[in-house]
Amino acid sequence: MQVPLIQLQCGKVGHESAAAKYAAATESSNLSIEREKPYKQLWMGTHPSLPSKDVQTQRSLLELVQDNKALMSTEISRKYGEKLPFLFKVLSIRKALSIQAHPNKKLAEQLHAKDPKNYPDDNHKPEMTIAVTPFDGLCGFRPLKEISHFLANVPSLRSLLGEEAAQQFEEGVSGREISSGAADTQRNKSSLQSAFSALMTRDKSTIAAAAKELVASAEKDGENFAGGGGPSNGGKELADLVIRLNGQFEGDVGLFVLFFLNYVKLEVGEAMFLKADDIHAYLSGDIIECMASSDNVVRAGFTPKFQDIPTLTSMLTYSYAPISEQKMDPVDYPYVTLNRTAYSSSSSAILYDPPIEEFSVVKTQLNGNEAKATFEAIEGPSIIICTAGSGTISVGPKKEQVKAGHVFFLGATAECVLESDSESFTTFKAFCELSGKETANGVR
Repeated sequence: MQVPLIQLQCGKVGHESAAAKYAAATESSNLSIEREKPYKQLWMGTHPSLPSKDVQTQRSLLELVQDNKALMSTEISRKYGEKLPFLFKVLSIRKALSIQAHPNKKLAEQLHAKDPKNYPDDNHKPEMTIAVTPFDGLCGFRPLKEISHFLANVPSLRSLLGEEAAQQFEEGVSGREISSGAADTQRNKSSLQSAFSALMTRDKSTIAAAAKELVASAEKDGENFAGGGGPSNGGKELADLVIRLNGQFEGDVGLFVLFFLNYVKLEVGEAMFLKADDIHAYLSGDIIECMASSDNVVRAGFTPKFQDIPTLTSMLTYSYAPISEQKMDPVDYPYVTLNRTAYSSSSSAILYDPPIEEFSVVKTQLNGNEAKATFEAIEGPSIIICTAGSGTISVGPKKEQVKAGHVFFLGATAECVLESDSESFTTFKAFCELSGKETANGVR
């Protein structure tokens, strides 16, 4: 399958970009990777903005599944308007992506009706991120005690927020930071929303002046920056982050937002799930991303693009928790059979299963020549991308060669066999199955 590639400023350049390398691997893509050009995203799916194409016929995947509803199953085709319910991506990030959130379904419908230029569809966009290379980002609000710590130990942050707003936050959450009571939680969220909104609505000249003070402190204080950091991040780590991000977006409000959000690092294979209305900003790394099929983004920082600060500050969940609560716990995928070679070489098929019905992802790692994985048929469509090594994919009598970057669509009810002909053959399979969606405990 030929997949489209978006070329944007914030992507990795040339052959550093996994998205570019994977796209160029498809023989008919006619993509010549330019050394200094940034490549950010590889899209796989039926989203009308950039639908994937059949390599042989050049027909879009959107056309194919609309002409033959059995490819997705009648139930999925009917429920999701004859489009894949998920959008599968590879992101290659060198420069920070915008501080953003994706709207829930009701808000997406309202935004699309009011402003279709900036909100191009009416769907929600929960998403899951799986690290292909080491990744870092800002995801979800920090525990409240950490935010209070930074307000007390980062003078430029407190000054920018304003003494009254800072005190109101501290008094509003004091003694209730870790309470699980409904009334306390709601009061905490209200205090957090007020403080965060105060930060985001400061004028640019005031932010720029405060940013100079913040960066000077980061350069001077090192390990002692931000009161030595919080429980989650050391002072030197935060100082380096401020300096790095200021080099990309000088004087941006995002330099202060990082004290409100969890700074997370993912190692290869680690994953996290973001619900609709959860705030985040991806900073660097190559990732596999799967989401509900939407391109709606509400932005407010680290971007020259359209920003909608009133919508962002009003839509967020304002849930606050350690990043460990957003990280996923993948499990063995129960509907695959590994042959003896695969078992003896510690091959694996791991399921990442978020709490939504639109998608799940299986990462398959086949170690050694002739290691084989046979996937049971499911009542829904799949898209498979190879990210490393080489091998074959078979459906019935049809067998195709696979190498890094090759992408295949697999129709509903088709049994699939992957077989390695290299030392290590890695694939990711995104799929949807409504009836008895696989869960983390293997129950259908």
